[in-house]
Amino acid sequence: MAAVSRPANTSNLRWFVCFLLFLATTVNYMDRSVFSLIEPVLHGVAFMGWNPAADKFHQPIFDNNFGNVVIFFQIAYGIGLLTAGRVVDRLGTKAGYAIAIAIWGLASMSHSLVTSVVGFYIARVCLGLGEAGNFPAAIKATSEWFPSEERALATGIFNSGSNFSSLVAPLLVASVTAHWGWRYAFVATGSMGMGWLVLWLLFPYNKLRPSQDTLTQQYVALPVEKQSFFSIIATRRAWAFALGKGLTDGVWWFYLFYLPQFLNRNYGLDLSAQYWFLVTVYLFSSVGSVFGGALSGILMKRGMSVNAGRKFAMLAMALCVVPVVFVPHVGTLFGSNPWPATALFALAAAAHQGWSANIFSTAGDMFPTTAVSTVVGFGGAMGAVGGALFTSMVKANLSLHPLVVFTVAGSAYLVALLIMHLLVPRMGRPKEAI
Repeated sequence: MAAVSRPANTSNLRWFVCFLLFLATTVNYMDRSVFSLIEPVLHGVAFMGWNPAADKFHQPIFDNNFGNVVIFFQIAYGIGLLTAGRVVDRLGTKAGYAIAIAIWGLASMSHSLVTSVVGFYIARVCLGLGEAGNFPAAIKATSEWFPSEERALATGIFNSGSNFSSLVAPLLVASVTAHWGWRYAFVATGSMGMGWLVLWLLFPYNKLRPSQDTLTQQYVALPVEKQSFFSIIATRRAWAFALGKGLTDGVWWFYLFYLPQFLNRNYGLDLSAQYWFLVTVYLFSSVGSVFGGALSGILMKRGMSVNAGRKFAMLAMALCVVPVVFVPHVGTLFGSNPWPATALFALAAAAHQGWSANIFSTAGDMFPTTAVSTVVGFGGAMGAVGGALFTSMVKANLSLHPLVVFTVAGSAYLVALLIMHLLVPRMGRPKEAI
């Protein structure tokens, strides 16, 4: 199959749109990561249940409370994604994105008011419902502005905002927490969303958007706008995307929510001391996000089909995740040195982001723009379910049985890719029904 060419109406302004998506994703991840970053500080918050008489590996009440707060966010995020994608498809990218970030910005700031674990549950539910709109809207925007050979690269660039946030958030949260307390850390990150909202509303998105769909989208010639939500998600392609997300999203959320705790309990690092280890992991993640996204595009430009290019890139990323299974072993070998474990986390996180850039792009390969947000929302909901199940396993096993956690984390991507290939042997084929 010959490499596809760029439609003539694809404006260079698409890269400014990509930059806006990058900023939104950065804010999105900063808001969701504050809770994990302040985990050591929460040891001194009475209602979280830390027992100062017990050692750090035997804190069942605190671990249960912390894990449940994470799970409440994941469940709400999943529920939100079931409707967020459809709302964005109905309202359009600009309006849908604006509503989403307004909700999650206010929800983030509401964490500063909590006085109990239940208060955290409520705040995290509101945050999850709002944050659910980010990726459906962002993926829809890339399918509206970018041709297929650039879509994974654009996704990789804006998705690297999740990594960039991890360069900024630890410094910001540590500084704000040290000066004003942990409550103001939520106010600081939440207010950034309000700033992005002003910029987004000022940008004439609909007026400047290319007038025609990108090339791959023209090939997906199905009037999905006339189909119901259930008829879209009943397809094998929708389930391939959803199961791919469901099996792997939880691993990324494990890194996001538990890496600070892992460094604190296994190596005694507080929030300030963790900084360069977290920075290393997420710097590599940014490289992996861009490289993994670019890889499939390079392969397509050299003559590979969309199907072969996407799946080859995803296989390469899945193989790079596997070494994370050795994290418990290097912890035994290098008990006082966090760098070997950090290196394995960095490789796995980078590979996940490369995987993510490509799996998100498969939604645009397999569905027209009128259905992309719906499909991404459905897949994200399945990812949240998978994340909640994985978190339930993590909170019960990470301290005492880490090998179980890391074995599942290292193998999930290969299993997901196999299932996706069995469900959709060829994706991106022209004029093919969903």
